[in-house]
Amino acid sequence: MASVAVATDSTHYLPPALADAEDVHQVSLYVGWQGQHERELAMDGFDTFYQRLRVDSEVPSTSQPSIGDFLAVWEPLLQDGQDVVSIHLAGGISGTCEAARQAHALLAERGLGERVEVIDGETACGGMALLVLAACACARAGADKEAVVARVREARKALRIWFCLDTLEYLRRGGRIGKAQAWLGGTLRIKPILSLEYEIVPVERVRTAGRAFERMVAYAQELHDSGADGWVVQHIQAPEQSQRLIERCREIFDSEPVFTSEVGPVIGTYTGPGLIGVGAIPRALLA
Repeated sequence: MASVAVATDSTHYLPPALADAEDVHQVSLYVGWQGQHERELAMDGFDTFYQRLRVDSEVPSTSQPSIGDFLAVWEPLLQDGQDVVSIHLAGGISGTCEAARQAHALLAERGLGERVEVIDGETACGGMALLVLAACACARAGADKEAVVARVREARKALRIWFCLDTLEYLRRGGRIGKAQAWLGGTLRIKPILSLEYEIVPVERVRTAGRAFERMVAYAQELHDSGADGWVVQHIQAPEQSQRLIERCREIFDSEPVFTSEVGPVIGTYTGPGLIGVGAIPRALLA
């Protein structure tokens, strides 16, 4: 057993088998309609949620884990003698990391604070998953907590990620539009390309899905050329476009992705169906 356990929240969207294989400990966010929230990690597939999201005039709501949710994951690990590095969704779009810090403060009152490190990943989805995998690789190699934290920070510095949306409408409805707010002065009938650097950051807006796809391919080439060769592709209800992007990325990187997956409802509430994203860090950080 590694001396350091890696924890995160449900918005990484690693394939479940990979998360289990890497021994990732997870705290779930919540999502639902009319106050009927359920744990994202307990959902059996996402299709039903996204079908309703497309047609329901009511916007679903999301909520962060409780302090008790974090302690329920961390405390058994501490009792087993492990330190914990807990990596979470960007504080600019969620209160999840702040809730984790409040849970950490309770542990500190009990003299256990030095054994847990809470990190704001300043990203989400595939970006956060790559930070988690970098932490897992470091912990598996026998590193102590400080070295695992340093690996996560190095990976975050190297991380680059873009995602393209079918529309800005869901970001507008959900109030998570961040610095892309300025784009709302014009038509919503654009294909926005965005990044996440603590909050949503606009990159470029194009007129057609075809142009957006080619910009994502060009960005993958930029990632490769910069040495960020540990790549991932994610999507929301866009398996065909995602597969096309995966095939193009295989040609660019001459390698298989670290993983591919679908983004779940907590993030999907604010981005809507049709998202495709690509990101990468140097593959050496995952070894």
